[in-house]
Amino acid sequence: MATQDISSLGDIKLLVNTFYAKVQEDDLIGPIFNERMLGRWPEHLEKMYRFWQTILLEEHTYSGSPFPPHKQLPVNQTHFDRWMEIFTATVDFLFVGKLADEAKVRAANMAYMFNYKIEYFRNAENI
Repeated sequence: MATQDISSLGDIKLLVNTFYAKVQEDDLIGPIFNERMLGRWPEHLEKMYRFWQTILLEEHTYSGSPFPPHKQLPVNQTHFDRWMEIFTATVDFLFVGKLADEAKVRAANMAYMFNYKIEYFRNAENI
């Protein structure tokens, strides 16, 4: 059972590594990630460390726009629901506290926004 909050880059790395290890093995979203990340997992994980470090620890190490690389993914609400299920379970298993809760809120907001934008662009292209 988790007893501490997210408080360091080491905690961020533990969260990101544990989460993406589960993602890679997942029957629904694993194939999508593994196909896109082929040979680029270390680079992606480094980017995710910086992203979450910036959001949760307010140490500004990430710059960029997270949405464009995801725009053309073959995903829908079911995929985002599974992503959130894995993310939430990972956070809850590893951590407890204010930043752990913030991570789950931020992830849910991103999942909602990404799904909304992907659907928007997909529908706009079909007009």
